[in-house]
Amino acid sequence: MSLFDWNTTDLGEVPERPGVYVFRDRAGQVLYVGKARVLRQRLATYRAGGDGRINLRFLERDAATVETVVTRTEQEALLLEDELIKRHQPLHNVRLKDDKSFLMIRVDLDERFPRLKFVRAHRPKEGKSPGRSRLFGPYASARAVRRAIADLHHVVPLRDCADQVMNHRSRPCLKHQLGLCAAPCVGLIDEPNYAANVARALRILAGDIEELEHDLDARMQLASARQEFELAGIFRDRLAALRRTVERQGVLSAAGTERDVLALARSGDRVLVHRLCIRRGKLAESRAYAFRSELPDAECLHGVLTTLYAGDQERPREIVLPVLPVEDALLSALLGGVELCVPRGGERARQLALACENAVLELARAEAARENADEAEDALARLCGLERGEAPLVIDCFDISNFQGAHVVASRVRFRGGHPDRSGYRRFRVRGVQNQNDFQSMHEVVGRSLRRGVDEGELPDLVVIDGGAQQLASALSAREDAGAWEVRIVSLAKARSERRVRGVTKAASEERLYLTPDSAALVLERHTALRHLLQRIRDEAHRFAITYHRKERGKLRSRLDSIAGLGPVKRKALLARFGSVQGIQAVSVEQLATVPGISAALARAILDELQRAPG
Repeated sequence: MSLFDWNTTDLGEVPERPGVYVFRDRAGQVLYVGKARVLRQRLATYRAGGDGRINLRFLERDAATVETVVTRTEQEALLLEDELIKRHQPLHNVRLKDDKSFLMIRVDLDERFPRLKFVRAHRPKEGKSPGRSRLFGPYASARAVRRAIADLHHVVPLRDCADQVMNHRSRPCLKHQLGLCAAPCVGLIDEPNYAANVARALRILAGDIEELEHDLDARMQLASARQEFELAGIFRDRLAALRRTVERQGVLSAAGTERDVLALARSGDRVLVHRLCIRRGKLAESRAYAFRSELPDAECLHGVLTTLYAGDQERPREIVLPVLPVEDALLSALLGGVELCVPRGGERARQLALACENAVLELARAEAARENADEAEDALARLCGLERGEAPLVIDCFDISNFQGAHVVASRVRFRGGHPDRSGYRRFRVRGVQNQNDFQSMHEVVGRSLRRGVDEGELPDLVVIDGGAQQLASALSAREDAGAWEVRIVSLAKARSERRVRGVTKAASEERLYLTPDSAALVLERHTALRHLLQRIRDEAHRFAITYHRKERGKLRSRLDSIAGLGPVKRKALLARFGSVQGIQAVSVEQLATVPGISAALARAILDELQRAPG
């Protein structure tokens, strides 16, 4: 899995592979899940303005990040998309959100002679047993499931007629003569031998084809060597049918499978472990863990396992690994008997290969992101005249937010080495500014932060202000008052213009960087590491300020919530008429009583309560 900032990421970092993408908002809520034959091309289509579907207009407004998970085939991507949509129930996905699944193949083992059935199955409810039925798939279309059944009949000759037809036959049908049915209807195969064929079919549908594949290949080669080319062609066709039958979702397993698959990728001393968590046979989680280590893989994995599964952490029944960790028997015992295995083939090997592929891609993306961050820091240091040593740059960014023209709040976020340093995040409630004045608010907040930095000896290398030349002038004045003359301050402003795309007017923006209040702004080129870094910092400051703003807004509205007799409809009417809690406080009883539903007595109670409540 790879995580990208949707608004700033250069799409050249996205792999040109089939896979699934997940759009999230700033709070991490899943907005949309989709699949693509080529992830980079699909996301580039969205970045260019969408593909015409109305439900994708939310990207421009709400999307903050996009996660990608690569798969081997487009079919795998389709089936994984189904699983993620059913689990997350995204707001902007329409299809596949109900309890239905794709078309499936079902085998009812309670029947005397089980057959392959073409069904649209519902998932069993929690706690309810599906009986002795086995479901395989899902398949993307009716054509796909019919072809899978037809291919399987070429390999394992099971009946496909209904019970009513089978029970009334007196002689074999044409399919028996073609080698597609063993004719249990007329006793040409007994129950034990037919059960063996069913067991073989179940193994094939579950993906275990290695033994049969080798057998068919050997028969084909032998027939070819004897120049029995017609027979060799039959074995060739059966082998192709066998392989087509198991071309299904690589991360799906048998219904009761509880398994974690861990893959490891390295670049120098940088290690990335990718984990696929499979629960109840379905992919429940895909996560990457990065760290630094020069230890061998076996020792690295020992440390990873003890960290991930120590204490009361949930443990699967088995863990699939590329190599066994050191002291694997002892480690398995410490983890409560969890099976540690290195697969040689079959389903586990395919899942491990998928995890390995995601690990390699994620490590490559992380390496590229680190190089871009270093490049951006170097460019920013040169631009601002900063000394660029081995230590990473410490950058603070400030943003102002207000609530209905009053109750101004601000945020400070800190980035160290191009990455958020959350220990340096701060929130401010602006106290010394009357009404809404962004310039004075910026002066107060920057001054308070820098004075504390001077006292504690923790000044940043650079301060970025969200705003234009006037906000920068206010911040520079605050720096002088605080005595933090060595701190460099710049401001980042967004200019807007209009452009027309396919007949639709859209807002375009160019980022401008002010080095001094009196100099002309520098327009930052698109798709550069410097612009991406500054945008990330500014957007994070805005997000942090908005979060605080909403928290304070909730507190303000609770002052009205506590008033007896003032329900949600009346509260909404008051705020619509007077604009804010402060607006309500500023009017008379008579003016409040003009609002529908507000009596004179209730108006008097509202004003008395607001005067007692702290502002």
